[in-house]
Amino acid sequence: MMHILSNSVSSAQPKRIIFIDVHGMNSVVFVAWTLLILFTNLRSGVPTVSIEEREITLGLLNAVHDNSNVTQRSVAKDLGVALGLTNSYLKRCVKKGLIKVKQAPANRYAYYLTPQGFSEKTKLTTEFLAQGFLFFRHARNQCAEILENCADLGWNRIALHGLTDVAEIAVLCVVNFNVQIVGIIDKSSTITEYSGVPVVPDHSELEKFDAVIITDLGDPQSSYEKMIKVLPAERVLTPAILNVAPQNTPLEES
Repeated sequence: MMHILSNSVSSAQPKRIIFIDVHGMNSVVFVAWTLLILFTNLRSGVPTVSIEEREITLGLLNAVHDNSNVTQRSVAKDLGVALGLTNSYLKRCVKKGLIKVKQAPANRYAYYLTPQGFSEKTKLTTEFLAQGFLFFRHARNQCAEILENCADLGWNRIALHGLTDVAEIAVLCVVNFNVQIVGIIDKSSTITEYSGVPVVPDHSELEKFDAVIITDLGDPQSSYEKMIKVLPAERVLTPAILNVAPQNTPLEES
């Protein structure tokens, strides 16, 4: 069983985990098959839908596949979306022929995936998996480039801002460079240490550091704007995948 963290529908909600059953499949074959499907869809002009729409649809198809007696209310709760939105997506899936509805005792309904529904669930799963691999590859390369530049500039004490997948990747990459990650800043974290690195709610709780890498996935722009009030802007570093817009902001007075 493999899992991928995906962004939640609302930024205020925690990230959810989409489970993908790859038992018995050669990993190289599976990755190749996944990327082939994704590339074929792009080349053939298959219309793209939002990540939110795909995520809700996949969550609904997974829920029906796991339990035909599942209720719309329980699905809405598990997905972290409104009941009305769940009902709307269910109707859409029924209209597309992905889900079949049957009357059940006690004025209830049973939901079943159709063969087309199984096919759609597989397609959406492979797309999410492909995104996960691409995200990891880009994050790893960009973190490594940033850390290498820090080492070249003599910035040996580095902080991270945001305990996320990007921070975990940076911690893995740092062993290849003459750089030390002195701490991870994350005010919402419930842990005080990750992989031997202190996790603190505020930068003031860390000893002096030379630069900070923004690794926040929830609101990286706000994290960047906060830290450029603490350090010179050139020492607040952001992986390109976060799409942070650089700004010139005066430093806080000491």
